[in-house]
Amino acid sequence: MALWTVHGDGRVTDGEAVAAQERLSWPLTVGFGAQHLVAMISATLLVPAVTGLPVSTTLLFSGVGTLLFLLLTRNRVPSYLGASFAFIAPLVAAREEGVAAQLGGVLSAGLLVIVVGIAVKALGVRLIDSVMPPVVSGAVVILIGLNLSHSATEPFSRQPLLAAVTMGLILLGGILGRGLVFRLSVLFGVLVGWGLGGLLGFIADERIQALRTAAWFGLPDFRTPEVRPSVTLMFLPVVIVLVAENVGHVKAVATLTGRDLDGSIGDSIIANGVSTLLAGLGGGSGTTTYSENIGVMAVTKVYSTAACAFAACGAVLLAFSPKFTAALATIPPGVLGGATLVLYGVIGLIGVRIWMENGVDLTNPANAMVGGAALVAGVGDLTMKLGDMAMGGLVWGSLLIVILHPVMRWLRAARRP
Repeated sequence: MALWTVHGDGRVTDGEAVAAQERLSWPLTVGFGAQHLVAMISATLLVPAVTGLPVSTTLLFSGVGTLLFLLLTRNRVPSYLGASFAFIAPLVAAREEGVAAQLGGVLSAGLLVIVVGIAVKALGVRLIDSVMPPVVSGAVVILIGLNLSHSATEPFSRQPLLAAVTMGLILLGGILGRGLVFRLSVLFGVLVGWGLGGLLGFIADERIQALRTAAWFGLPDFRTPEVRPSVTLMFLPVVIVLVAENVGHVKAVATLTGRDLDGSIGDSIIANGVSTLLAGLGGGSGTTTYSENIGVMAVTKVYSTAACAFAACGAVLLAFSPKFTAALATIPPGVLGGATLVLYGVIGLIGVRIWMENGVDLTNPANAMVGGAALVAGVGDLTMKLGDMAMGGLVWGSLLIVILHPVMRWLRAARRP
């Protein structure tokens, strides 16, 4: 049996949505896959660059992890698994311990996420519903989208011309465009902005020099992990964030596609755990479902897992080519800022949509006060230290809403006469 059925005649008309298990013609699928690849590449390359892990290896395992995710979720949940920003804090904190110890923490986090996923799959979606009702999952989706807003506004302000052109083209294509102009508006905007940046000299000289000297082919830098209990403890909060992000991703995709995907939540968590485990074994950063790619799907209405699979294969191939990795690194920051300003905002509004469609009562103090505190912590990027480890707003916001909301809800119910 074929993995995907062809959508209509392989093309898509205005207003149509392409389902997860459908595909367009292969040339169009390649185009949509390239759009996913462009959307995820900057964040996936940034995490290892900041934390000291091998860049090419992280890229390789993001592609391999995505293919495993699609396999383990039985092709039902379109997603791309990129390097998770939640790992930055513990990886930086463990940097002095060496790469092997860092990878041991990634490996341990992956194992724990798998255990949580197995528990969810065994006990059913009731476990998630009791811990993460719509008010919680919606808040996590909003956090996923808006916590990284500064990573869009900062490069936007550095190169406002390029950012404005890129954003303007994406908006015009996504709102007024038809056919492929509408569906590929993100890719078109990035490509035009990238070309304009090259013409106007916005690409850094060192990036161009790195592109010239990079080899066409090279093996990723594989490393081996070393598990140390003291380092593993630093990664425990990340487990909660990864589980929350996966639940938020599945809920967001379900909202976009109008399908009930609750039965895939356990598989999604297990798949993310396996992906992170493999990354830890080989030298890459831990992975998570990517908000950038949800944004691409929300804009284009193309939910085909075939496009995600092509992006994953593209990432694997790029991991073996320093030349292409260096080429992608020449995309000017302003271009990425203009694109992500749109995509992150779309994700935040998907979370609001989850609240609206599930009738979340924001007059309930437990919902309003805990949810509001979590959102401010996440959007404001609240950063505090636990010992030597600094944890950012996504971690604290997720912990607040996931842990504190059920406690406050229980206390409120218990005090009633």
